[in-house]
Amino acid sequence: MSTAERTGLDPDRLARIDEHLERRYIQPRKIAGALTLVARRGELAYLSPVGLMDLERQKPMRDDTIFRIYSMTKPITSVAMMMLWEEGHWQLTDPVHRFIPQWRELRVYQAGTHPNHLTTPVERPMSVRDLMTHQSGLTYGFMNRTNVDAAYRQKGIGGAVIGGDDAPRPGSLAEFVELLADIPLEFSPGTAWNYSVSTDVLGHLVEVISGQRFDQFLRERIFEPLGMVDTGFSVPPDKVERFAANYQRGADKRLMLIDDPVNSSYLQEPAYPSGGGGLVSTARDYWRFCQMLLNGGELDGHRVLGRKTIDLMTVNHLPDGKDLTQLSVAAYSETASEGVGFGLGFAVTLDPTLTGGGSKGEYYWGGAASTIFWIDPVEDLTVIFLTQFMPSGTFNFRGQLKQLIYSAFID
Repeated sequence: MSTAERTGLDPDRLARIDEHLERRYIQPRKIAGALTLVARRGELAYLSPVGLMDLERQKPMRDDTIFRIYSMTKPITSVAMMMLWEEGHWQLTDPVHRFIPQWRELRVYQAGTHPNHLTTPVERPMSVRDLMTHQSGLTYGFMNRTNVDAAYRQKGIGGAVIGGDDAPRPGSLAEFVELLADIPLEFSPGTAWNYSVSTDVLGHLVEVISGQRFDQFLRERIFEPLGMVDTGFSVPPDKVERFAANYQRGADKRLMLIDDPVNSSYLQEPAYPSGGGGLVSTARDYWRFCQMLLNGGELDGHRVLGRKTIDLMTVNHLPDGKDLTQLSVAAYSETASEGVGFGLGFAVTLDPTLTGGGSKGEYYWGGAASTIFWIDPVEDLTVIFLTQFMPSGTFNFRGQLKQLIYSAFID
């Protein structure tokens, strides 16, 4: 019996994943390559690299390739915050200005351009829960939607998210939150949902509460205990050989190199470790993180969180049980919105009939380079899909993989 069969999955049907990716994406050069991991009941059922990790050097994709995971950093940052929550350091209802005093007088945008904004007071103070659920009123500079996100770009906050860009950036998380204090919110906290730099702010809160640098906290409290040996905010010299190139779809729909692994900014430690999108990782490393969550907070004898904490993180925290179609004020590409709620760091499936299958209670997120993962507690399943292609949302990898993987269930 194969490993896949032992986990209740048909190996021949799982093989359709590579066939699909080769036919639809690799051969037509829509993406350079990809790596898919499927695990069930704590066992690896499928791990298969296809295509190339570096077109320019014709380097084949490897099962230990290092990827920019961008917003798949967010669940890790959220776990770090909840570790401190379990220690009693903060409450979900705490105002953010308890930890960032200069945010005590936040205001909401009404009109004007930076620095001449017309604003009104917030209806209530921003809470830590608002940051955890993207209901803070913050935004991203790359949204290109409002005068508020234009102000972010002017100040070098939440700009383009590619490793090789030259956009100005804050020199530290403390400087980052200071710059944000001078820009109004898109809306009063708790009244809408908007994908944003909220999780970067959480990284700063980890520093304030723990007294450690954010990257040090992650390394000592999460990565080292879980054996995530290739996960961090930079790629060391001895691992550059495994670092994938990052591509963008050009106007002619051809792949265009936007971050070369041999001269990427990821080869240096960042002054500003982004909790919203700064990590690199591998499929096996991220699987260890996911398996910890699926196990109720423990892996190989190392407990990171309690089971009830994960239960709290993976239920819908949007008001009145609403989904993202009812609360979101902007477009975003990491998730479809119908039938999807949001917890403390994860999107949460509320209705599988609206999301294209899977299970109610499945939780997940993705990244700007089209990386995705999901955890299905009902089926004891983890799926991780890694590639390096921007913009995310160009292709519905998650929807297609769900069809291919759930149709492989035999037990």
